[in-house]
Amino acid sequence: MRDRVVEPPGSHEPNEFVKTPKKAAASGWMGSALEYYDFFIYAQAAALVFPTIFFPESDPQIAIIISLATFGVGYVARPIGAFALGHWGDTRGRKNVLVLCMLLMGVSTFLVALLPTYQQVGLLAPALLVLLRLVQGFAVGGEISGASAMIVEHAPFGRRGYYASYTLQGVQAGQILAAAIFLPLAAVLPEAQFESWGWRIPFLLSAFVVVAGYVIRRRVDETPAFQEEAVHGEVPKAPIVQAVRESGPDMLRVICMALMNAVPVATTVFGATYATNEEAYGIGFDTATYLWISVVGNVVAVLLIPFVGNLSDRIGRRPCIIVGALGSTALSFAYLYAISQANVTLAFVFAILMWGIVYQGYNAVFPAFYQELFPTRTRVTAFAVSQNLGTMITAFLPTLYAIVAPGGSNVPLIVGSITFGIGIIAATAAWSARETHRVHMDDLGRDDAPVVPREEYERIRASL
Repeated sequence: MRDRVVEPPGSHEPNEFVKTPKKAAASGWMGSALEYYDFFIYAQAAALVFPTIFFPESDPQIAIIISLATFGVGYVARPIGAFALGHWGDTRGRKNVLVLCMLLMGVSTFLVALLPTYQQVGLLAPALLVLLRLVQGFAVGGEISGASAMIVEHAPFGRRGYYASYTLQGVQAGQILAAAIFLPLAAVLPEAQFESWGWRIPFLLSAFVVVAGYVIRRRVDETPAFQEEAVHGEVPKAPIVQAVRESGPDMLRVICMALMNAVPVATTVFGATYATNEEAYGIGFDTATYLWISVVGNVVAVLLIPFVGNLSDRIGRRPCIIVGALGSTALSFAYLYAISQANVTLAFVFAILMWGIVYQGYNAVFPAFYQELFPTRTRVTAFAVSQNLGTMITAFLPTLYAIVAPGGSNVPLIVGSITFGIGIIAATAAWSARETHRVHMDDLGRDDAPVVPREEYERIRASL
């Protein structure tokens, strides 16, 4: 398909400006990959090295808890970033907010590499670390909503799901890149050298992230949908107020569906703790095994995501999300049971099936579906605030699981039931929403939006 699409007059699509779907998808993919590389190298460092260099060594267990808590701080900052950056995206443009997100994330991550240690400056070291983590979380709060809005609004009608899925493919690729750079350094360098300077290398590479991301995103044109709103004076002054007033029920649906972040939390956060913490749970799997679950799961997801996005263009967003939500959360019982039986192979298989495959029914589709629930004038704000509120709630699930499912309890039943309950909530929210894949761009966000007949829709798709 050519990369200059001009919609015909009367098509209910923006037609005053040219769409460039391939360039927008490439920008969204690269930007998300680079930005989430920054976000997740922090996660690796918080587990491997920060407890010993940024916090007092008098109580190693407390240092670990505080270090991981600084990782969670990033999730708390995300709704704040969503509010501010969503406002920016709906009033100043999608392109501008994405460039700002990239600069904030790249600079804050680079500065982590330059921080002094606790031994050098005392409590100032963790204070500065938390501050930079807050900036990271703030930046991520606007990334997925801005990137997927850019792609969806450039995509031709009938292909929005396919193109928008590249946003999440970039996110998964960024996590692979973070592991590919950080973990070999930890394995190759002597421990003393790694803790002294080796861990700083991935953070220093963020300088290249800033340059590459800036160049990539500056080359993409603003979306035709936003440009038309700006030309006709329809840009809102207070998009969050307008979003809540006009789209409050759909924002609540997105919050409920965004709770599906519970699946990767159950797989890679709580699941890893349950399997590897022999003192607490008496199982004692090798830690490296659970690193590979994350890597292989992301590789499988990267391969699968575009196909699921394309499937949602054919059969609709809701069926994919409902099956993904119920299927992946139901598999959490089997995954946690395999861990409880100390069966590494079976746990690995169920983790990949649950998170790498079935979960993608939700993960590959939500960037398009969430965007399509809202009108152009409030799209970035409504998506960003709702999605990040739901995700923030799931950041507290590992703590909840540790409280309600301690060692000696029926962990698979307790945690599996909570995870499956979340899947039911997400599936119900998707079921109660209107289907959007056959609704034109100019009609999105309306309860009475006309739906293109299937025969005409398939004819349009075949012509692309």
